[in-house]
Amino acid sequence: MIKLTYTYKGLYTAVITPFNSDGSLDFEAFDRLVAFQVESGVGGIVVAGTTGESATLTWIEHKRLFERAVEVAGTSVEVIASSGSNSTAEALEATSHAHSLGIRHALLVDPYYNGPSSLEIRREYLERIASSFPDMGFIPYVIPGRTGTRLLPQDLALAAARYPNIMGVKEATGEVDNMRLIRRLCGPDFSILSGDDDLTYTMMMDLEIRASGVISVVSNYAPVALRDMCSAILEGNTERAGTLRAALSPLFECVTVKTSEQTPYGEVTVKARNPLPAKTLMSILGMPAGPLRPPLGRMTKRGVLTLLERARQAYNAYPEVFEPVERFFDVRVERRLFDPGVIEGLYYDGY
Repeated sequence: MIKLTYTYKGLYTAVITPFNSDGSLDFEAFDRLVAFQVESGVGGIVVAGTTGESATLTWIEHKRLFERAVEVAGTSVEVIASSGSNSTAEALEATSHAHSLGIRHALLVDPYYNGPSSLEIRREYLERIASSFPDMGFIPYVIPGRTGTRLLPQDLALAAARYPNIMGVKEATGEVDNMRLIRRLCGPDFSILSGDDDLTYTMMMDLEIRASGVISVVSNYAPVALRDMCSAILEGNTERAGTLRAALSPLFECVTVKTSEQTPYGEVTVKARNPLPAKTLMSILGMPAGPLRPPLGRMTKRGVLTLLERARQAYNAYPEVFEPVERFFDVRVERRLFDPGVIEGLYYDGY
């Protein structure tokens, strides 16, 4: 087994995937978004993950995005291929392509829909892939709210003990006790990365979790501030970290936006989940996000207005949060946030 010493610390951006109006991949926009992350000094980028609308990407498109990310990022940041699947054979093939490009890190989401047990996830998926690519580092991605299954801390610890290239976990259960158990079982050197922006500060500050960073949605449009928050925590500068957390809090609330809407048959709750709010806000800011692929579509007008209000709160409290966007994409964020015409076309006209 090849000894891997890389540990995952700091900020990693789960990059969105931009599409053209006809639904095809917008590679030019993708290149610009990756270059923006590189310039912003993030630790790495995750390509074609949940935030990148992996569920509606073909495997050919996955591979093309891996290729473009390597071309643009080079060795400036770590490129992490989201090569997980609900099929072990597909995951092996995607990981093999990433490996052929020189990518040495992969994110493996728990196999969704077909409902394997944690034992099966470990033996028939995670360990098979890790053993096939001993010179790659792997990050299991535990998000039961999306997959309907989960890799348990016990099986994660067993797999990591057997395969040292299973070097961290993206933890998105929202359960503090689960996070603390991972730390106890996997040891002090194992990397725990937050999979929820709003829990990052808590996970990194909790001495029984000691998360080392985050794979973030918010960093698509606020990478420098979030990078600095993570760095401040790792450096022990809790005052600076707390200030940045407070400034970023309205943006953490933008990852998921829930509204109550009236229909002819009564009130309903509409939950706009990642990446819909992220892409919508990026479009408001003037970034080349593009539309989403069906069945994802648009937010309600009330949802967009809620999103806009939270972005304004962040800007008013800490204008520097959007300075990197202004500089790189040559936009005036303040003008766009307070121009009512900017949101036209970003929401459904009626319920």
